[in-house]
Amino acid sequence: MRKIGLLLAASVFASSAFATAPRAVTATGVVEGTSEAAGVKSYKGIPFAAPPVGDLRWKAPQPASKWRGVRKADRFGPRAMQLPLFGDMVFRSDGVSEDCLYLNVWTPAKSARDKLPVLVYFYGGGFAAGDGSEPRYDGASMAAKGIVTLTVNYRLNIFGFLAHPELSAESPHKASGNYGLMDQAAALQWVQKNIAAFGGDPKRVTIAGESAGSWSVSAQMMTPLSKGLIAGAIGESGSLLGHNAPLPLALAEKRGAAFAREIGAPTLAALRAMPAQQLLDTLKRPDAPWLAAIEDGYVLPRSPLAIYSAGQQAKVPLLAGWNSQEGHYSNVLRDNAPTPENFSKALHEMYGERADAALLAYSGDTQQAANDLAGDLFIAYGTWKWLDTHARTSGQPVYRYYYAHPRPGQEGAGHSVEIEYALGNLDTNKVYAWSAGDHALSAQMQAYFANFIKTGNPNGAGLPEWPRVSSGKGSRLMRLDLPSAAATAADDARHAFQDQQRKTN
Repeated sequence: MRKIGLLLAASVFASSAFATAPRAVTATGVVEGTSEAAGVKSYKGIPFAAPPVGDLRWKAPQPASKWRGVRKADRFGPRAMQLPLFGDMVFRSDGVSEDCLYLNVWTPAKSARDKLPVLVYFYGGGFAAGDGSEPRYDGASMAAKGIVTLTVNYRLNIFGFLAHPELSAESPHKASGNYGLMDQAAALQWVQKNIAAFGGDPKRVTIAGESAGSWSVSAQMMTPLSKGLIAGAIGESGSLLGHNAPLPLALAEKRGAAFAREIGAPTLAALRAMPAQQLLDTLKRPDAPWLAAIEDGYVLPRSPLAIYSAGQQAKVPLLAGWNSQEGHYSNVLRDNAPTPENFSKALHEMYGERADAALLAYSGDTQQAANDLAGDLFIAYGTWKWLDTHARTSGQPVYRYYYAHPRPGQEGAGHSVEIEYALGNLDTNKVYAWSAGDHALSAQMQAYFANFIKTGNPNGAGLPEWPRVSSGKGSRLMRLDLPSAAATAADDARHAFQDQQRKTN
């Protein structure tokens, strides 16, 4: 049966060369996409699960319905319910809706038999915002490098990560929350069943993401729902192994139930009856919780650090890193100037008797030291812990980067600025006057990422050698900058301090 399906897919794929638009055969029906530049074909707004509405609100994603005839796949589906939180987000999606479980495919394949490597990219936005339609994630440029590229929508905020005692009680797994992570796993399962129809190889799927998307990558590597579905992983700034670890289910349930009572919906029936926009608007309240991944005992069976430390995560090559200014010194010093005196005072307030140890760990230029501390507390330490632990327990190659090149007119490489460089999408961002140097760095960084997706190793002809991570002190990394060069990590003391701080909390 599978052979017949592949033959049908190949014939439809081939015949599309003579049609006005390309077509592909999925398990739920035929989709018709769009021909783009450089031989790339795109298929937008493909449903990978049923709309999570009505009784399916706060339930695991269910299979998408089949359709007859040809489904147009030439526009992005709706984005997940979300508030306008981040000024750098630009959307091309068809509005906001609770009906949001759609994915997008860009493929350079000429045949359904091509078996090209696959990239599945999860957007960032703190598990509260974001969308697969954002131009910075556009898959056409990576597809032109010979990679079938996907972006995937997943439920966010209260729709994607609410835990509640009644939700846990009705679940066959006695767990709740993590619906957004379940959506991602469902999308990966869809890829296994369908990506061959787009010329992709289901055995060569690399998952990637930035910020919450990177947290998602670290989660998919350890959830049983994605076991065997991943061949490689890329994380840009973030993992679930940092200081802000997922809440235990009991505490998440307690907080979810308390907030439900505050918004006048003390029962699950009342919560499900609330219109989606009204429910979303409750997140504007000052007492609204910031909802994220949960240690629920099902999607995340144990704490992320325990799972990775035991080597129970997916044993696949990992490429990850962070930017030189993930945090700003004002996050530590508030309105005070970055002077040694102010920094010392702030550390004494934060760490008490461990302040002297903190000063030793965060020595050197005060402003950069304060930036580093802010970044570590936010996202950098967690990314390092992920890299270091995976290198120790996976037996697989691990590659670390440090991205240091700012956008034109900016100081420091802030959070998320590397995305357009890595995915070859500088020209989708019209805010900045990109230079030849920016384009050169983007070409280099994209080449590293493409090589890793294809082979599990970022290195290739014409690129500076990127060394593998070695566990322990003085590990090697690639500094991505103008110019890029391999370097020895100089932040061991910082991470040792944060490790110790974690143990004492």
